[in-house]
Amino acid sequence: MTEGRPGRTADGAAVRTPGRRRRSELTAFLRSRRARVTPADVGMAPGLRRRTPGLRREEVAQLSGVGVTWYTWLEQGRPINASAQVLDAIARTLRLDGPERQHLYHLAEVPQGPDPQADAEGSEGVGPEIQGIIDALEPNPAVVYNERYDILATNGGYDSLFSPRAERSSCPRNALWTLFHMPECDYPLVHPERELPMMVATMRSAYGRHVGEPVWESFIQRLSAASTAFAELWEGGDVVQPGPRVKAFQHPAVGEIGMTSVSLAVNGMPGCRIVVYTPSGDESRRRVALLSELRNQGA
Repeated sequence: MTEGRPGRTADGAAVRTPGRRRRSELTAFLRSRRARVTPADVGMAPGLRRRTPGLRREEVAQLSGVGVTWYTWLEQGRPINASAQVLDAIARTLRLDGPERQHLYHLAEVPQGPDPQADAEGSEGVGPEIQGIIDALEPNPAVVYNERYDILATNGGYDSLFSPRAERSSCPRNALWTLFHMPECDYPLVHPERELPMMVATMRSAYGRHVGEPVWESFIQRLSAASTAFAELWEGGDVVQPGPRVKAFQHPAVGEIGMTSVSLAVNGMPGCRIVVYTPSGDESRRRVALLSELRNQGA
């Protein structure tokens, strides 16, 4: 049996490694983004005999404050080092939006840096389409979280299950912060010793994409200082991905409710997810319906 050469199959065909495919995609992506930005868009005169549909490479380099040769090598997909600051400058020049900027970081194999266009607190809301979806899921509780468990939107079912107790705790709209500050008599989780570590581990699994971001670092420091329980779990370093789970909740008006939680990604909102809680049995379904009736009656 004949072995192929490095980078080749046994019959001599070239093998495209993931790194090479990524660099090829980076080349195509930068060229396409450069082609859509005109000189007029960035306040430059078009000049004569212009054959390039958008900006030239040297113009992107000049506007981004980098060397022409370096930018050319980046666009050609050569294995060069790129910093977050340089990629941010190129993203601004090419007028990349949030998802495009994230895509650039991924293709350049650079850890995602903080988005300078993001809200200072990182807790953007949702549009009417997403709100309409979670409202349509009632009476089942539903919520939109980001990766830090900031609460971006809720429906009535979620508010009935959580909000009265959360409001008494005077906490920010963040599920982790609320749970780690809530008095035991108000606790909605039947098994907090099992659920809280899972939530912290889920947040930690996302933290690798946000290391060094001021909003994330500040949140972790503040919650660690305010809650020794959170600090200990965070220092433990456990990680887990979001996924379906069966949880038990205790509500003062209807008793214990068994729920299955399912996380759904939200297009156009990187890192955000809709979490839907559905009753895990007939009795829990009856109690969710009763909770909805009480809410409609203003109880």
